[in-house]
Amino acid sequence: MDEHTRDPSVGPPAGNPTGWLADRGKWEHATLRRATVHGVALYNSGAFHESHDCFESEWYNYGTGTTESAYAHGMVQVAAGAYKHFDFEDDDGMRSLFETALQYFHGVPSDYYGVDLLDVRTTLTNALEDPTVLHGWQIALDEEYPTATEADFAYAEGLD
Repeated sequence: MDEHTRDPSVGPPAGNPTGWLADRGKWEHATLRRATVHGVALYNSGAFHESHDCFESEWYNYGTGTTESAYAHGMVQVAAGAYKHFDFEDDDGMRSLFETALQYFHGVPSDYYGVDLLDVRTTLTNALEDPTVLHGWQIALDEEYPTATEADFAYAEGLD
């Protein structure tokens, strides 16, 4: 991929998820991992708009039809759907966004860039029937549930 997706400062995962090139000791697209780390932490802290921005900025790095684009676009929809549910009490809007996210995630590996996408897919599917499953739910990254720090908010703010 182009140089715009590389960042040698992005560290390794805990494990060997899809996207990590273990034989080369680096991420295939380090900027996607960086956006994922910040975006998941922000989501888990209820900063859905900021999480959305992290994934949206990275989504534009990839052409349509790529797994990277589908993943990033799906995560944009996840954050936007949560934003609709929690900030606007708009569950119809949430459902529409989650249905689209599930379509984008079709074919994306379940451990993509360290995110437990199987759990994300399951939760989104369940939220279509019962939006309250989102209450208290967090996204797993490298089998942990990170929450936002000042660095995560600063990253999102710097995207504008």
